[in-house]
Amino acid sequence: MTTLNPDLNVMRALVYDQGRLTFDCFAPVPTPLAGEALIAPSLMGVCATDQAILNGYGGFRGVLGHEFVGRVVAAPGHPEWQGRRVVGEISITCHVCPACRRGDFSHCLQRTVLGIRGRDGVFAQFFTLPIANLHPVPDALPDEAALFTEPLAAALEILQQVHIPPDARVAVVGDGKLGLLVAQVVALTGCELLVIGRHPEKWRVLQSRGIPVVTTPQAEGEWDVVVECSGSPSGFALARRLVRPRGRIVLKSALLSPLPLDLAGLTVDEITLTGSRCGPFPAALRLLERKLVAVTPLLTAIYPLEQGVEALRQQVSGASVIKIALRP
Repeated sequence: MTTLNPDLNVMRALVYDQGRLTFDCFAPVPTPLAGEALIAPSLMGVCATDQAILNGYGGFRGVLGHEFVGRVVAAPGHPEWQGRRVVGEISITCHVCPACRRGDFSHCLQRTVLGIRGRDGVFAQFFTLPIANLHPVPDALPDEAALFTEPLAAALEILQQVHIPPDARVAVVGDGKLGLLVAQVVALTGCELLVIGRHPEKWRVLQSRGIPVVTTPQAEGEWDVVVECSGSPSGFALARRLVRPRGRIVLKSALLSPLPLDLAGLTVDEITLTGSRCGPFPAALRLLERKLVAVTPLLTAIYPLEQGVEALRQQVSGASVIKIALRP
């Protein structure tokens, strides 16, 4: 194994700029600011948001990637973090704006977001993140499982926003990585649950846990909560047909395509729409450590960082692909 040496001042990284994703062998090694750590990732996850950025979402330029597990190689002024294996929350906040002062840090008005908005990401040999964003990974938890902390936390956010009692009827639209995680999290409530997907080859992890999944639902207008995880206009249209009057639709995936919206119908049926983003990392790590959610079966392939451009194409093109990871 090659020893990573930040003292060389250059590193390998996947850089997106002016509409092109390239593998750069001479990217500068970042210098941690006060309160930050320099981290060497051991595994990095490819996310649908990375794909959206390649298609022009958000106008991002720089090193891509925000899902990771890695080790702290430098933490000036904080030696207790040196060498620790960590995952990290992706929003970097100012702590002084009105949103931060009311404790709403994920909506900081000045925030940057790792590999998404105004801050280089993790598809590199090194990156920086504030120590306040870091969470230690339990020793018994392998990298392949810890890699799913960020998306699993996002799935758990639904339970922080919406009360789902055991007698609720919940439908999840979408059988990608996020839909499979959301379904497993929601199933922990004991509710009546149905997943609607298009790719039976991805359903094994749900079927092994007794979670029913179909391509065409029979009961429309009868579900208390519908979680939209497909990120497509057709997925939202299905969610709208499934939800009952006075029910709730949770938007878990960003709908980037234009969406025709019948606001009159939402008003008449008194439907609640809830947007849902980032969630609690400590709870996600506990679920992973206790093996209450199956994640490693979702990992389709691991590529070396040098093949990152090819890996991102594979994530898009493979119908049976659930999760692609990169290793530096």
